[in-house]
Amino acid sequence: MTRRLMLSVAAIALGLLTMTTDALAQQKPLKDQIVGTWSLLLVDNVGADGTRVPAYGPNPKGTVMFGPDSRYSLQIMRDVRPKFASNNREAGSTDENKAAVHGMISHFGSYSINEADKTLNLRIEGSSFPNWDGTSQKRTITALVGDDLTWTNPTPSTAPAGNLRSELAWRRLK
Repeated sequence: MTRRLMLSVAAIALGLLTMTTDALAQQKPLKDQIVGTWSLLLVDNVGADGTRVPAYGPNPKGTVMFGPDSRYSLQIMRDVRPKFASNNREAGSTDENKAAVHGMISHFGSYSINEADKTLNLRIEGSSFPNWDGTSQKRTITALVGDDLTWTNPTPSTAPAGNLRSELAWRRLK
């Protein structure tokens, strides 16, 4: 075999291996694709007429972590929240405490993925919104492309009357 022929065969083999690897990566189950740490891009309440209202202001901050052990932790907050004058979280005024509670949500627990209907099932063990403690909730995964993840929540804790759902978009942290 000539050197040129060997290099051509090697290049073709490498190309086939790359295509096969890419195809396999695209076929990974959602459960495997979702594992990691994600940074929040947006949280919008979406009305029946398609109107969008940022649920935690125009530049919300947040992180969600999905472990390979099916455990998760999620935190979302407004970008700007008033500081407590006392510098003591247990000595906040009524208005300071209200702003703090209204400006964030967090919860943790375990999760599962239903591949058939592309839903994320959260079993919430604890939440900053006590009504969610011990509940199970579904999120519909509307997109998972590369490092971008989007889901909808049909029962958000902050949706004003008339809003049907919230939409959250995340980007994988590297």
